[in-house]
Amino acid sequence: MSILSRPPVASAVARLMQAGTMAAGHRLTARMRARLPEFTATTEELVIPTSVGIARTTVYRPLAPVSATPPVHVNLHGGGFVMATTELDDPLCRALAAQTGAVVLNVDYVVAPRHRFPVATYQMHEVLRWVVAHGTEHGWDGSRLTVGGQSAGGSLAAGASRLAFEQADPAIALQVLHYPALDLSIDPQQKHSPLAKPLLRPWMREVFDTAYVPPPADRTDRLVSPAGAADTVDLTGIAPAVVIAAEYDILHDEAKRYADRLASVGALVEYREIAGADHGYDGFDDELARTSYALIAEHLRRAVGTA
Repeated sequence: MSILSRPPVASAVARLMQAGTMAAGHRLTARMRARLPEFTATTEELVIPTSVGIARTTVYRPLAPVSATPPVHVNLHGGGFVMATTELDDPLCRALAAQTGAVVLNVDYVVAPRHRFPVATYQMHEVLRWVVAHGTEHGWDGSRLTVGGQSAGGSLAAGASRLAFEQADPAIALQVLHYPALDLSIDPQQKHSPLAKPLLRPWMREVFDTAYVPPPADRTDRLVSPAGAADTVDLTGIAPAVVIAAEYDILHDEAKRYADRLASVGALVEYREIAGADHGYDGFDDELARTSYALIAEHLRRAVGTA
């Protein structure tokens, strides 16, 4: 552990990262909207009420919906639990809407250090329940619900799916965990990549983990470390999952561990490892992004019966 494991320091660094993301906001948004131009969808803004305030959401509607009331997919962006980077997932959301005919909701959830664990996980569970309850008035079928996320968003998707499993509400047809963070109980310095300079460095994870879950003892919680050794609950009946890991990602091993755990209870639909790829690969490599997005879209269609 380094000085970054001290909560005040991690929080300060996290806020600097947030400021940098905000400063690059317009440029980043323009770049993301220019990617994968073959995928188009109409967009509108929506606010979803939750117990910790509104969750601003971009709604992607397919130009060719599969039905009058299409299925709905809730997407959760990455950003280490501290950065609100919804715009990074614009190409993904357009691709999924276009390739599945489903409505895709890109949710701007609360982030640390202002909102620490487990606030965002419970907020996302509230969002899923709201999406099911209000589908009719917004033009989607809440009974055909899927959820997915990248990196920290994959963690939140897994956590919200765990709450849905424990509370038997809502019914989730599929969870898609894309290079997810699933074990914060392990010291980030013990997470390695064969790359000399991976995108996600251990020091970054130290900042993210500490800013999000300051007490180390809390990092074994099932909602943040379902791939950790402390969580041994029988997950039979949890929402089926697709887990996608990047070969050179420092989060690779925990994604594989959770995939194996889900497979042991019959809840793993597919585990896919992207060869030669690092964390966040789809943000830089358009061809790999197209391949992975097509895979996700195929599984979403199968899960909601539109394949």
